[in-house]
Amino acid sequence: MLPLYRQFPPQSLLFDPFRDNLFIVVKGVPHCPYTCPGAFFMSTADLNFHIGDKVVYPNHGVGVIEQISSRSIGATIEKFYLLNIKASSLKVMVPCNNVGSVGIRRVVRNGEVQKILDFLSVCDDLSTSDWKDRFKENSDRMRTGSLFEVAGVLKSLIALHQAKPLSFREKKMLERARYLLVSELAMSRSCEETKVEELLTLALSKCNLRFPEASEFQA
Repeated sequence: MLPLYRQFPPQSLLFDPFRDNLFIVVKGVPHCPYTCPGAFFMSTADLNFHIGDKVVYPNHGVGVIEQISSRSIGATIEKFYLLNIKASSLKVMVPCNNVGSVGIRRVVRNGEVQKILDFLSVCDDLSTSDWKDRFKENSDRMRTGSLFEVAGVLKSLIALHQAKPLSFREKKMLERARYLLVSELAMSRSCEETKVEELLTLALSKCNLRFPEASEFQA
């Protein structure tokens, strides 16, 4: 029998630039110490998903549980969730027992959306760390899967961008944070992404930050 990762076509494999590897069976991610104010945690009950549930895969965004299956791995039989990532239509298989360590979670609730908007409206000090240290810290924050962390990265990079040009890698990270935030908030509120962009623009304007247009990231 072929190894599990060879049972699927290449287009089903998921590449994560922040983990620098190619995989389909997700085993977990390192613990990250960064936590934005108001960050929330889920109980074990929140990690039990059903077919059709909308979930968030860290650093890749919203996906849908398409299938729940059991597969033999050696002498053991393990259950897997099959996720379809919305942005790229990539397929990801995650062992049900590893959902917590991987960081898969449900889409934020409406009350949490307001906490994120409040967080974005409060001014922070501009980071003065070296760009390499800053990039590593922000990469770790993005990997947590927390939308509060994504919002924190977005706000810090926007503030930095208004002070001086971003490096190419930080500009790509800002683009990714923007997409993750807008797409999930739109799904949470069941509204168009343009409406979410208006809310984010208003929140950031309270601390004199300008929410970037999507067109600014196009080549």
